[in-house]
Amino acid sequence: MSEQKRHRSGFVNIIGNPNVGKSTLMNALVGEKLSIVTAKAQTTRHRIMGIVNGEDYQIVYSDTPGILKPNYRLQKNMMDFVDTAIGDADIILYVTDVIEKSDKNAEYIAKLQNISCPVILVINKIDISTQEHVMELMEWWHGQLPGATIFPASAQERFNLENIFDAIVSNLPEAPAWYDKDVFTDKNLRFFASEIIREKILLFYSQEIPYSCEVEIESFKEGSERYDISAIIYVMRDTQKGILIGKGGQMLKKVGTRARLDMEDFFQKKVFLRLFVKVDPDWRENRKELRRFGYE
Repeated sequence: MSEQKRHRSGFVNIIGNPNVGKSTLMNALVGEKLSIVTAKAQTTRHRIMGIVNGEDYQIVYSDTPGILKPNYRLQKNMMDFVDTAIGDADIILYVTDVIEKSDKNAEYIAKLQNISCPVILVINKIDISTQEHVMELMEWWHGQLPGATIFPASAQERFNLENIFDAIVSNLPEAPAWYDKDVFTDKNLRFFASEIIREKILLFYSQEIPYSCEVEIESFKEGSERYDISAIIYVMRDTQKGILIGKGGQMLKKVGTRARLDMEDFFQKKVFLRLFVKVDPDWRENRKELRRFGYE
């Protein structure tokens, strides 16, 4: 058998409900901070790929938005990303945790019961639970998905990740690499710049503000010593614009400073960042706008 035939490669798609730690798990497995992580629901809006390469394998991880019942077109499109991920996976990595109600969004559990590809189920956040409760959850999930391989884990504490990784590699199909071996994601730097800004909005604002915002990178220029980045934050109402900017522009300045520092750490280069705020009342429902922002 040739070396190429022994090579394993495939798409490992991560799905689950909001706030169970999908993005934390993917970032830990990839070794790069690709998906933004906050305590708020709907942190991940896009389908984000992280690629891990070895001499004889390539894992293409795909983080997806948390499962929810859509209330507007943006959320519907987010759930389309999830459905696509279920349909094109070589391995499904289903993430739950010790907190959520196990049968939440049961229709997706039913989909996994009828799927043909391997399912690896991760019960996350066991560091905040008891051994007895974790064993009860494992037994319940064995009953729901008897064909799945189940791992208790803590993505935050990096507990049991090596065993999860080994199970993923052993279940990959034999195939050549899908991407060049020096690539670690399918997204460009503009995307990560916008996600870093959106993460700061999620961190610094409450109530409806983060869910009413979208970030567009207006310009991204690479100089010899720094990146010059100009970004527009879209909100839905004038009152949200005022809250986002803050008194004397202090809140927007705080967002910009923290985002710039994170970008410099991620890009390993100096960044000059300009932020602007505009009102677009219908961006979450407008197909043309959603297409422009990468949701269609």
